[in-house]
Amino acid sequence: MPIKIPNDLPAAKILQGENIFVMTENRAIAQDIRPLRILIVNLMPKKIETETQLARLLGNTPLQVEPTLIHTSSHESKNVTKDHLLAFYKTFDKVKDEFFDGMIITGAPVEQYEFEEVEYWEELCQIMEWSKTHVHSTLHICWASQAGLYYHYGVKKYYLPEKIFGVFPHTVDYKPSILFRGFDDSFMVPQSRHTTVKREDIEKIPELKILASSPRTGVYAVSSKNGRQIFITGHSEYDADTLKNEYVRDLSQGKEIKPPENYYPNDDASLPPVVSWRAHANLLFSNWLNYFVYQSTPYDVKNVQSV
Repeated sequence: MPIKIPNDLPAAKILQGENIFVMTENRAIAQDIRPLRILIVNLMPKKIETETQLARLLGNTPLQVEPTLIHTSSHESKNVTKDHLLAFYKTFDKVKDEFFDGMIITGAPVEQYEFEEVEYWEELCQIMEWSKTHVHSTLHICWASQAGLYYHYGVKKYYLPEKIFGVFPHTVDYKPSILFRGFDDSFMVPQSRHTTVKREDIEKIPELKILASSPRTGVYAVSSKNGRQIFITGHSEYDADTLKNEYVRDLSQGKEIKPPENYYPNDDASLPPVVSWRAHANLLFSNWLNYFVYQSTPYDVKNVQSV
């Protein structure tokens, strides 16, 4: 089944060009199917790029998905036009009385600040608290995973001596995990961060389970035991050239940075990067939608608080 997004959203044309089935709102209404309502809290500066990445993954499942985009009202985005936000985004106050089958909170380029120093921290805390009663399962990505672990469970983040930057092999720690059903023994994940969380801190919390990790980058996936809160430290949604663009940006700003690891053939930045994570990225999002959202969310989405 397709993803249901507004026809004028820039992602629509891109996805149609990739043969991903995008359904018009009029056609979706004609179908006798309740789509999965997924709220996307987009904290990334390049919002259109992130919209497209997530829509691509959400649209590659047998389920009909209806995403709703929101941005924080306590922070003014500088990399997207106000017209785009007005046309396609809502703010939290416009959706707080609604209920959603799932929610995705994206990463954000604020990890070198303390959580409480982030401009929209208080608003994000309101959203995360609200998710306990209005969202069936929440997927936190990269910085949002650290923010969520800190807010919900008091897990601290730690600054790294050097940025983790590249594509790294990961393994499934908890073999019965249905989030990683169908995964190979080793799978690749893009990582781009200056901070981390410690395994020993998470293992002290009985409500949490570490699902996957990497010897090089540490904990990758954590879940609450009921699957209502899932934390992913990497960027499986990244496009082929996202790390390249970050690398070029940092170089242009005079930052000392090495080329992303395991990304360019023979570590030669003059060559096109090799995508080694796309299949597992699709499987990760498909498993989340299927097992943690679709198969356990109530038919009447208003009843998510009682599940």
